[in-house]
Amino acid sequence: MRIIDFHTHVYPEAIARKAADNVREFYDGLGNDAIDGKVQTLLDRGDLAGVSEFVILPVATKPERTRHINDFIIREAAAQSRFYGFGTVHAEMEGLMDEVAYIKANGLYGIKIHPDYQTFAIDDPRMYPVYEEIQGNMPIIFHMGDLRYDYSHPAKLRHILQLFPKLQTVAAHFGGYQMRDVAWEELSDTNCLFDTSSSLMFMDTGVAEKYIRHYGTERFMYGSDFPMWDPAVEIERFMKLDLTDAEREQIAWKTAATLLSI
Repeated sequence: MRIIDFHTHVYPEAIARKAADNVREFYDGLGNDAIDGKVQTLLDRGDLAGVSEFVILPVATKPERTRHINDFIIREAAAQSRFYGFGTVHAEMEGLMDEVAYIKANGLYGIKIHPDYQTFAIDDPRMYPVYEEIQGNMPIIFHMGDLRYDYSHPAKLRHILQLFPKLQTVAAHFGGYQMRDVAWEELSDTNCLFDTSSSLMFMDTGVAEKYIRHYGTERFMYGSDFPMWDPAVEIERFMKLDLTDAEREQIAWKTAATLLSI
């Protein structure tokens, strides 16, 4: 079966271990600390998991580093035929819309925002021009639902979808890393998609199946959240879900392939 891992992160080799450790530290030590964030590690662990392709999602933690981060993703996507790269922007950066144009011009497939890590809200008005520019032509994926902060609350995504109804969004982590029930209330009747990343290890299989069937498999994509977690372990969790072959294929690759037109 074809598998597109829709939620992965990689870092330059010289800083990959430190970057991966920093992310785990942000989440109070969660994650598999045996996994670094190197490109080759992702490819190796992905091969063990049977992953065909990877969507690479960067995050600009500092506004002034945004172009450097996007250039790294552009290079790696060009070097690896199995990679589909997304770009990143930061609400506080200079030349915000120029960066959106740069992302588009260099063949990246979408934009990734981590509101909690970047410390600005999904519905920050500084981001409105970005949403206006990309709605209808480029997807955006948001980290969603950290109880420690209000930046990524599902109600904020609902607000944005009301303002920008053609914006194609992906609400990561079943729509809410720690707010899945809130996401159910806020996002069920929207057009946003979801991924399975950093979720299945915290959910009984029956609960995960309930959410998937509630939203519909056509709105779900498989994701491992490498290097937080090992793709070989995450695909095992996914395969344990009581899904039909058609449902499994839909989540494993068809929704992602449709979204990215690949």
